[in-house]
Amino acid sequence: MRGAARIVAADEAVAAIPSGATVAVGGFVGAGHPEALTAALEKRFLATETPRDLTLLYAAGQGDRGQRGLNHLAHAGLVKRVVGGHWNLAPKLGRLALENQIEAYNFPQGVICGLFREIAAKRPGIFSKVGLNTFVDPLHGGGRLNQRTVEPLVERLTLDGEPWLRYRSFPVHVALIRASSADRLGNLSMEREGLIGEVLPIAQAAKNHGGIVIAQVERAVDRIGDPKAVRVPGMLVDFVVVAEPADHPQTFGATFNPDYVTAAGTDRPITPVAFSERSIIGSRALAEIRRGDIVNLGIGLPEAVAAVAAETGRLGEFILTLESGPIGGVPASGLDFGCSWFPEAIIDQPAQFDFYDGGGLDIAILGAVEVGPEGSVNVSSFAGRFAGVGGFMNIAQSAKRLVFCCSFRAGDLEVAMADDGLRIVREGRHAKFVREPQQICFHGPSAIARGQQVLYVTERAVFELTPAGLALRELAPGIRLDEHVLNQMEFPPVIGQFRPMAADCFAKP
Repeated sequence: MRGAARIVAADEAVAAIPSGATVAVGGFVGAGHPEALTAALEKRFLATETPRDLTLLYAAGQGDRGQRGLNHLAHAGLVKRVVGGHWNLAPKLGRLALENQIEAYNFPQGVICGLFREIAAKRPGIFSKVGLNTFVDPLHGGGRLNQRTVEPLVERLTLDGEPWLRYRSFPVHVALIRASSADRLGNLSMEREGLIGEVLPIAQAAKNHGGIVIAQVERAVDRIGDPKAVRVPGMLVDFVVVAEPADHPQTFGATFNPDYVTAAGTDRPITPVAFSERSIIGSRALAEIRRGDIVNLGIGLPEAVAAVAAETGRLGEFILTLESGPIGGVPASGLDFGCSWFPEAIIDQPAQFDFYDGGGLDIAILGAVEVGPEGSVNVSSFAGRFAGVGGFMNIAQSAKRLVFCCSFRAGDLEVAMADDGLRIVREGRHAKFVREPQQICFHGPSAIARGQQVLYVTERAVFELTPAGLALRELAPGIRLDEHVLNQMEFPPVIGQFRPMAADCFAKP
């Protein structure tokens, strides 16, 4: 007969983590992150200096850009190596990497999601085209972020005459995961979580390598009555920690929002976008979405697309999806990102990336930090910090159609409408269209070879990716080509036939 699950305090559970272990942590921003466990692990290390020299493995970024999430683990000595999909939400970890105190890798989020399954099955790794000709390609650094990081974890292979990347498997020894409920046998359900994430493959990976699985939950129940509701079976779970409410918010932005776990609602709380470069870009990008499209919107400026769609009554014409797993509804933003208002379905994150990688997205609308002459894009490397690619690389490389959204220049740009068209009240301080991007996260020539349709939408001009490079296709009314476009770029685009941007992009609310 099976015994009851071992319910322990967080301090006792993390005491079982040995030095030198590889620790996999689930979560997406704050949703699904086991805050009680990472906080307890930090507390133990500061008090005892153990465990030491951990390898941290995670797919989605987890943190609040301050103290929570993976920021708890940002101590030299506690971690020696980090393999992560996104770093910007855990700037303390990023600082250790920039200071060369830890080994640091950045791989695509969808790749790491899939890698958990390969590790669980003891297969040799995940084979993918995602990352070819970018900074994660071994020809361009292999995703290694500093001089301290030398071991190659990805290799370039030729299969059936085509280039592929193999991201190597390695054992996982500890799984830190989160669910809503645990029953007396340790079975886990996620009825109050805004996402499923990759809890099952993380737990399977640790268990199949002789490791331990620690699950943080909101409550303990006698039995989970519906076996289909069990997301992680109790046979995989070693310790259950019932967290205090403060350590188990649904997200880092909301204690609990029932609208993130129900499809029964229509009130989509989208804040209208005041007239600005955001509203112009959002309107122009929205015009690229066709009725019935399956869509992914990136965080940041692309969120304006949903706002404009709501204002114009187009929100119900297409299906918004998130890489974390929600399908339908409207993606939440900020520290709630990863959840959706009134999703019609929530699938696990690896399955969502399987769909994305196979070309399931009709269109993706993403941000851009820098754009180069060949149409290559940087989203990960900034002056003095490293954000990481997250799901960007999977999404940008696989969507049938792609729209990059960014202001034409960055840093205090201000625009206004005048009788004769758009007026640049204050020019941005920093170029976005640069001679050489700091990092290549999206490779323009590869997109041409794949046959992708790629646009670059700004408030004053729209460019298209062509075999000859970026070609000007549209110019905003009131904008002077030489003064406001060519002189504000670090490279000349292809100039041929172009037309005015549509007037409705500049309508004031």
